Amino acid sequence: MTSRPQSSAGPTGGAARPRRPRARVRALRDRLMLGVFIPLRRRRAARLHYAAILDGQTVNLHAGLPPSAGLPERAEILVRRGRRRHAVEARVYEGPAGEALVDAAVLLGAEVGGVPVTTGRWRLRLRLHTGRRKRSLSLLLLQPPVPYEGPTKPMAASPVTGERHRLGRSVRGSARVISAGVRPAAEVTKVRLTHAGVTVDFRVLGVTTDQPWAEFLASGRRFEQPVTADGGGGFRVDVPLDRMTPRGARPEHWDIELHDRDGRSMRLGRRLHDVRNPLRVFAMRSIAITPQGRPPLIVQPRYTPAGNLRVTCTRMSEAGRTDR
Repeated sequence: MTSRPQSSAGPTGGAARPRRPRARVRALRDRLMLGVFIPLRRRRAARLHYAAILDGQTVNLHAGLPPSAGLPERAEILVRRGRRRHAVEARVYEGPAGEALVDAAVLLGAEVGGVPVTTGRWRLRLRLHTGRRKRSLSLLLLQPPVPYEGPTKPMAASPVTGERHRLGRSVRGSARVISAGVRPAAEVTKVRLTHAGVTVDFRVLGVTTDQPWAEFLASGRRFEQPVTADGGGGFRVDVPLDRMTPRGARPEHWDIELHDRDGRSMRLGRRLHDVRNPLRVFAMRSIAITPQGRPPLIVQPRYTPAGNLRVTCTRMSEAGRTDR
């Protein structure tokens, strides 16, 4: 009697149902865009041959103008949302086949000296100038950016501000920038590794921390460590190696969490990068350190594939080799 409810809620049907309506909507939208709107707009809009945000904060554009636009004297990219409008100079030139082309690089974010975009969708348009005449064209994005293969990838967020920007398009095919706020994170900026010890510099993104402290965690062990402000908006924590001696011959792996008085916790790590494998690319050397009053250790900070900072401590044998 109960077979029907169990079947409808099973892993296959239950997981697929929420996705099917969205997939149908996307397919219908793409058919309308490519089959109706874009063909109708080709002759009075600029077509983007290339559009991407590779560094997390700069929109790179390369577009071809319709023949009706001729070869303008100059061009601008307009970034618009509601009544707010910002213009960025673009380069207009003649291509090898006599066609009119436009290149532009639009820096996003007031903190980096770019367009002061805020959270939301921003339309991109092209404004052309010839003498006193002005003309505004839509920028058609036929295909969204496709992630490329390799050891690096496009930045998902600005490396300076942490704000997130991506390219999208309206149902009529017009290009736009979708901006989102900073995800809260404790971003490692530098790991100092000397024979005297290890310190970690980091900054906090997206939130304001009140009286933060660090917590070091290993399997079955955890303890707190004070955090100091560096005066420039960042923080520093000393890695307390004198309390991190492994209890046995096997290495112990320590993660670091930042806590504050509001009950917030964040794992220290590197998020604002463009590499696919932080463990391999951001590799750090191991070093022998003798904490005060403790036996010598082999210490190696490293990043996990997810970007979390991890400190591995291994007892050193009398012969100067790590125990296995």
